[in-house]
Parts: sequence; C-alpha cells; structure tokens
Amino acid sequence: MDKLRAIRFFIRISKLGSFTKVAEEFSVAKSVVSKEIGRLEVNLGAKLLYRSTRSVSLTPMGEAYLLSCEDALVILDEAENYVSSNHPPSGILKINAPMAMGLTSLNEIAASFIERYPDVKLEIYLSDESLDLMKMGFDVGLRMASKEFDSSCVGLSLAKFSYVVCAGKHYFDNRPAVNVPSDLRSHNCFEYTYFRNKSFWPIGDGVTISGNLKVNSTMFMKKAIENDQGIGFLPEFLCEKELASGEFVEILPDLTKPDLSLYALYPDRKYKTPQLKAFIEFLMEWFNRPQN
Repeated sequence: MDKLRAIRFFIRISKLGSFTKVAEEFSVAKSVVSKEIGRLEVNLGAKLLYRSTRSVSLTPMGEAYLLSCEDALVILDEAENYVSSNHPPSGILKINAPMAMGLTSLNEIAASFIERYPDVKLEIYLSDESLDLMKMGFDVGLRMASKEFDSSCVGLSLAKFSYVVCAGKHYFDNRPAVNVPSDLRSHNCFEYTYFRNKSFWPIGDGVTISGNLKVNSTMFMKKAIENDQGIGFLPEFLCEKELASGEFVEILPDLTKPDLSLYALYPDRKYKTPQLKAFIEFLMEWFNRPQN
C-alpha cells in the first residue's frame, strides 16, 4: 500500500464525497482508489468511511483522522516545497478564473506564462460562481470584487478596474435618454446573477433596476447589449474596445461607481510550490507593466 497516496485519496474523498471524482482527479481507475482506502482502513484497524450506492460520508473515527491527516500533509507539502523551491517551476498548476477573464485577458496571460515556464502544465477551470478553492483542489483562484474577500486564503490584489453603465449604439434611437440614475427605472436593465448587490446598481446614490434578463454570464450580457436589447453594468475591461469604437455608449459616465479589484487567492501556507510562486510573481509583473 502507498500509504501517502491512500491518505491523499481519503482527504479528497472527504471533500468531494465521491470515489469516481477522486479517481478522475488523480487519473486512476475507481478500483484503485477503493482498494487503497480499503487497505488504509485495514492498516489502521478502523472504518473511516460510510459507503452506499449513492453517497460517501465520514465515520466519527474518519472525521478525527481527517483533521490529523490534513495537518500532517500541510507540513509535508511545505517541506517538499521548501526543498524544491530552488528548482525550475514544473508540474501541474490548477487555476480557477471568471468566465469573462478566461475569454479575454487570461488567454494571453496563460500563453505568455507557458512560454516562459514550458515545464508547467496549466489546468484552467472557468466559472463565475463562488467555489471553495481548497475543497475543489485549486492551487490559485482569480476573483473580481468591489469588496475584500472573507476567505481563509491569501488575497493578493493585482489590479483595479472600473465599472461602466452601457448600451448598444442604437439602443436610444427610439428610447428616452438617461440623465440621472432614476431614469434607469424606465429602461430594460440587465441583472448579473453573481453581482453582490443584485438589482441595486451603486451609481451615485444608487438605483434599483429591473428588466427582462437575469444571467450568470457577463459575456452573455455583453452580447445582449450589443444587440440593443437593454442596458448593462459591466467591468470596463470587458467592453473597452466597444466603447472606443462607438459600438457601445457609456451612460452616466461622470457619476461615481465602485472600483472592481482583481485578486489572486491561494492557500495560506508558509511555502508555495515553485509553479504557484512563479505564477503569482508573473501575474504581479503582468498587471504592473506599463500600459500602451
């Protein structure tokens, strides 16, 4: 039995609740995971997991063993990272990022990073929902927010962006102008599902909007704006080209809006893996480079 691998399997099963998902994550057969866990339980002389055809859960002994295993693995991983810290970055780096960023700037960032560090393999998962990075096994998550995160991870601020209220260039052809925030109440305004303020837009003193579209993708919303279907509240980086070309028009540009910060979130550990350390330093360099 590879006891260390069995312990890693056990920890991930406790997070994911599935032998199948753990097998997929480690690129092994489900039977390999099952046998290793069985051998671990025999070695310990204790049942760690309740198994059924539909679910997997921890026994009381399993819950106690999990806490010790997690602490031990953190120490072991930090020791390995310390020894390998002077080696060139290599291996897998798992990244979670917003869908909009993945379809815009992250593509260029990833290509440049891989060119510099060809021995690092990036696994990128794009999603807009809030995920538990530790539970899902990510090394780093990129998050955008107008407020600091309440997280057990380290949050490194990389860049700041502005919000814009915008519409397609023909949207106002047969509609009244928007001169003050309250005018937005008579327009079709789109709501972003994961926006913390929901239908309340923090423009000036703020205004509650309504409309016929609520969507969990800013890229989908951007397309609806492009089709002159309504008004959106978007990060500026997502529509700066359209604003510059005149395809989009900015509404209420002089009113105050919250800044949007981009954060890199990663586990709070004494030693970072070489590939994570390299990626964090690369991101800081990227977002601090002179803008053309």
